[in-house]
Amino acid sequence: MTIEARIRELGNRHRSLDETIQRERIRPSVDSLQLRELKTRKLKLKEQITSLEARTG
Repeated sequence: MTIEARIRELGNRHRSLDETIQRERIRPSVDSLQLRELKTRKLKLKEQITSLEARTG
């Protein structure tokens, strides 16, 4: 897998997590622990994307 393909894959996962976070926020009974975990996973994906982009540019 090329770096560009990996960046796209991570970007898709990042967007998917963002959508999940948005859905969780509007739920009547938000699980703050789960929401924090989702945000942490999203941040780690963003860091991976940024790291890979730095290697290609």
